[in-house]
Amino acid sequence: MEGMSYQRFPKVKIREMKDDYLKFELRDTDASMANALRRVILAEVPTIAIDLVEIEVNSSVLNDEFIAHRLGLIPLTSERAMSMRFSRDCDACDGDGQCEFCSVEFYLRARCVTDQTLDVTSKDLISSDLTVAAVDFTDSSGYDSSEQRGIIIVKLRRGQELKLRAIARKGIGKDHAKWSPAATVTFMYEPEIHINEELMETLTLEEKRSLVESSPTKVFDIDPSTQQIVVVDPEAYTYDDEVIKKAESMGKPGLVEIYAKEDSFIFTVESTGALKAPLLVLNAIEVLKQKLDAVRLPEDTVETDDQFAELGAHMRGG
Repeated sequence: MEGMSYQRFPKVKIREMKDDYLKFELRDTDASMANALRRVILAEVPTIAIDLVEIEVNSSVLNDEFIAHRLGLIPLTSERAMSMRFSRDCDACDGDGQCEFCSVEFYLRARCVTDQTLDVTSKDLISSDLTVAAVDFTDSSGYDSSEQRGIIIVKLRRGQELKLRAIARKGIGKDHAKWSPAATVTFMYEPEIHINEELMETLTLEEKRSLVESSPTKVFDIDPSTQQIVVVDPEAYTYDDEVIKKAESMGKPGLVEIYAKEDSFIFTVESTGALKAPLLVLNAIEVLKQKLDAVRLPEDTVETDDQFAELGAHMRGG
């Protein structure tokens, strides 16, 4: 019908937020948008990773290619990645990928001079840019810091040496997994669980316990005061239908009904440390907006900008 609008205005509610973990609700949208956001987080948010290694001296037990591969997989702090240029698009260095606008230099010099094995780790990488460095995974809970010196690159014995120069560049996970900023990104439909109270009254206490225990996860429990089955954690439901099958086997079809809310999703995002999880999601929204800019009609621009600004404000807590 002419003039009919199918626009939706997604809303975000933060459930739990840490530097490396984010759990949030995405509502008033559909699975296509949720999956697009998930795929962008995994594969299209840019980060910085070591892409070129020039080894000057290597007398360790690992060959040059092995060390170069290990260096590439070390997560680097990438807050400035969005403002950097891709090396292939950099006009300052003609695409060479070795200038301040599209790359960061790292140096590593290590030599073992004692009989004790020397661990060469990510903390031995010296960066030319203080804002880009190997992610620090040191636990602040009070454990011995000597056991947490970073990600081990190689171990050296007396007389062995490693000396190299590395170039880190901007990239995305679609090109290589080393640029992926997310360890895991999952979403699930928010479940809506209904219990038929009239049918529940016909069950004995033993049957109620049997029904509760049929769920592989702790979704239901028995209220000690009323002896009724209650929903304690609907999000623990894994859409396994075990409770529904149990109710049917007891001759009580319709005792429990579970539906997936088709416009409500629960996201969990775990970061590799290259980007903090909240910033990772914000950057993903910005990348998704840029992709939509390429396909939308000019007259939609102002209205769509307002929608994404509102979504970004929800993520920032505004």
